[in-house]
Amino acid sequence: MADNEEQLQSLDELAAEGDEMDLAAEAGFEEIEALRAERDDMKDKFMRALADAENMRKRADRDRREAENYGGSKLARDLLPVYDNMNRALQSVEESEAEANAAIVEGVQLTMRELLSVFKKHGIEPITPEVGEKFDPQRHEAMFEAPVPGTKAGEIIQVATTGFMLHDRLLRAAQVGVSSTPAS
Repeated sequence: MADNEEQLQSLDELAAEGDEMDLAAEAGFEEIEALRAERDDMKDKFMRALADAENMRKRADRDRREAENYGGSKLARDLLPVYDNMNRALQSVEESEAEANAAIVEGVQLTMRELLSVFKKHGIEPITPEVGEKFDPQRHEAMFEAPVPGTKAGEIIQVATTGFMLHDRLLRAAQVGVSSTPAS
């Protein structure tokens, strides 16, 4: 009987050990699940960080391009009155004065061509509407409206100043007079 008792005791011990092993295994599975959840969370954070880094790189690239293209817009805008004044000077020279002051007129013309060349080099293009063209509020600024016979409403009847585009942005609208005569 002592043998039976020892066998029962060793069976009880084995059962207890088995229960302990089951508890340990269950704790191990819980730990594995916790580690998997942590891994998935870290992977998600890593992927988000990669996406943020890529977005930041694209934004920096776009900002750099915009700075290259439009960074000088203030300087360009400040040079437009120089263009206007040189243009007025050339238009005000009468033929008799042009012959007498040929060197000065030629110098102003060369300076004007050089200014336009620098403008073109930096993406500044003139907006030069013609009389009779349709008024475009995206590129023109109406300085006045007047009824002019033989024109349709919305046609340009006079160009006061040239406008300018800086790449695809309006630097200064062309200032124009517009017909107010209703279409017939």
